[in-house]
Amino acid sequence: MPTHTLRPGEDHIELIKLLKVRDIAQSGGHAKGLVEEGAVRVNGEPESRKRRKLRVGDRVEVGGYTVEVRGASPAGSGAE
Repeated sequence: MPTHTLRPGEDHIELIKLLKVRDIAQSGGHAKGLVEEGAVRVNGEPESRKRRKLRVGDRVEVGGYTVEVRGASPAGSGAE
């Protein structure tokens, strides 16, 4: 399953931003449209909040795509 790793110091990413950075949406307007159309689910539930704060462990489903949000690895852990 594809993932999105938060940057160090981040505790969330907004839903429409995730859709853009993972190339699920072609633009901010497209991302907003997907949410407004009811095409987006977060943790299995329909999501209508465009700026929903996604946190570690959240799963976003749009069409055939599923993306899980992960936390940044601690500095010096060697994890990628």
